[in-house]
Amino acid sequence: MTTTSHGSKARKRRSLSPSWSRATCLLRQLKSPPWKDVPAGHVSGGRAHGRIEKRILKVVTVTAGLAYPHAAQAIQVTCRTRRPGTRRWRTETGYAITSLPAAHARPDQLAAWIRGHRKIGNQLHWVRDVTFGEDASTARTGTGPHVLAALRNLVIRILRLSGRASIARALRRTARDPT
Repeated sequence: MTTTSHGSKARKRRSLSPSWSRATCLLRQLKSPPWKDVPAGHVSGGRAHGRIEKRILKVVTVTAGLAYPHAAQAIQVTCRTRRPGTRRWRTETGYAITSLPAAHARPDQLAAWIRGHRKIGNQLHWVRDVTFGEDASTARTGTGPHVLAALRNLVIRILRLSGRASIARALRRTARDPT
């Protein structure tokens, strides 16, 4: 970490790692196509988790010049959500790339894969954050955080393989009766 001085304030600045700068460059490149001119490849929506959702997926074929040489398609996913009874929409835009050509990955397939990927990640991270309180963990040095995360993942996997639907309920039951 390098420190630079500006007037009386000292400001710490992290040196950028090559992977971070590559990802920033890729994001900048993915935002650059005129997405407004691209027709929607797949539109879906509905009600989920107490909100109204509308997802728009746009796909463009990558010709050249992207930070990843094997990328065949660039994807923009715009998700608009609002609570029932309100008029205010919240918009989130995400970008992705795939090496699959358009003939092997249609927009509806890409939308399903992206939703499935997010579902898996959200299920695991939500359980780790809420049920195990991972964000409140005080283990911050050495290999401690990695070891604890591996143990949490192991417990979650064992409970899921044993057919437990609710990890929290299974942990409470185990705490009362360890046999």
